[in-house]
Amino acid sequence: MEGRRVARCVRAVNGAARPIVMPSDLTLRRPREDEEDEFLRAHRATSPEVPTFLHDYVDGMPLARYLEVLAERERGIGLPSPEHVPSTFLFAFAGGRIVGRTAIRHRLTPQLERIGGHVGYVVVPEFRRRGYATAILRLSLQIARDRLGLDRVLVTCDDDNIGSIKAIENNGGILENIVTAPDLDRPKRRYWFELGAAADR
Repeated sequence: MEGRRVARCVRAVNGAARPIVMPSDLTLRRPREDEEDEFLRAHRATSPEVPTFLHDYVDGMPLARYLEVLAERERGIGLPSPEHVPSTFLFAFAGGRIVGRTAIRHRLTPQLERIGGHVGYVVVPEFRRRGYATAILRLSLQIARDRLGLDRVLVTCDDDNIGSIKAIENNGGILENIVTAPDLDRPKRRYWFELGAAADR
């Protein structure tokens, strides 16, 4: 596959037997301060199309300060409003390149349970259709279970987002329903993952 090393995973996070071809060198982490150029490259490549690619970032903010903001948000410090919840925001690295990001919310509000979910992920445009969405979601679910102690996770996507539908279903997500309402631009699909306790894995 275009010279990339891949690993074949045969077990989804929730225990369902489902082959998944995943990039073997993918990690979720925050960038180091000396990786600011790569951080800005990913931002400039993605944010014009996906304005929510970076949470709580203001153009010109030094990466060192942005990392502090992400750490604060993870601890629930300085949240913009009562509708916001603590979240773990990480970047997906393949080697030294940022290929995407994930935001893992620690809990749900009524609105997040309706359409937002626990996990939101984005793939940088040039890295799409290479399996990264599936891999980023899989690693996000592992963090939600192992680090945050969540045993049931909601992931949502637009009803016409074929890439996200495939990523969610490849990881074993179970469709509960499709939400339609006047306040939504398009219907939202709501999937649940039953992760179980970390000790069971």
